[in-house]
Amino acid sequence: MNNSVTNTARLLWAGLRALLVLTLVTGVIYPLVVTGIAQGLFHDKANGSEIKADGKVVGSSLIGQSYNLPLKKGQTIPEPDLKWFQGRPQNGLGTNSVNTQYKLILSGATNRSGDNKDLIAWVTAAKAAVIKDNSVGGYTVKASEVPADAVTSSGSGLDPNISPEYAEIQVHRVAERNGLSVVQVEKLVEDHTDGRTLGFMGEPRVNVLELNIALKDLVAKG
Repeated sequence: MNNSVTNTARLLWAGLRALLVLTLVTGVIYPLVVTGIAQGLFHDKANGSEIKADGKVVGSSLIGQSYNLPLKKGQTIPEPDLKWFQGRPQNGLGTNSVNTQYKLILSGATNRSGDNKDLIAWVTAAKAAVIKDNSVGGYTVKASEVPADAVTSSGSGLDPNISPEYAEIQVHRVAERNGLSVVQVEKLVEDHTDGRTLGFMGEPRVNVLELNIALKDLVAKG
């Protein structure tokens, strides 16, 4: 009987020691090592790829933002603020219906097929809006010039980038709205266009938030 109790106690103590060691290694040491490596080698990415302007964090380079005018009385959908470069549509985003205390935006795609009537209507309306909004005095956007990313949301609905082609067709409108020359705004787009990753992966892209921060600085300089 005593041997049985002793063996049980030994097994319990061995199990407890294993639990304590595993807790220390996987719950304390490993997280601290990974966090230390991330902060030391990838400090920017580890902290959310923050973008700062005027000394304040204004967003992340990984998450797109909207540039809209305040809602007017009776409006449910805000109008775009056309003095800024606009990002991709966000039709895939859902709304928080679980905890309505918080106004959360949920990431996601539309999951609609190419022949879906709603999707076709969205794309058609978005294309017409892109042409209308960006056709200004002396410059008219042609339907054939509207790129796919100007009328479709990304898989996440939160893509922070647009194609150089979409940025380019916004140049004349942005220049006119901000009292800048087309050459100045084109130079902004050129300076904020990133090429393919490692020269062959992905597509050239323009981060809209970074571009709009540079635009704000340029306007402030007069």
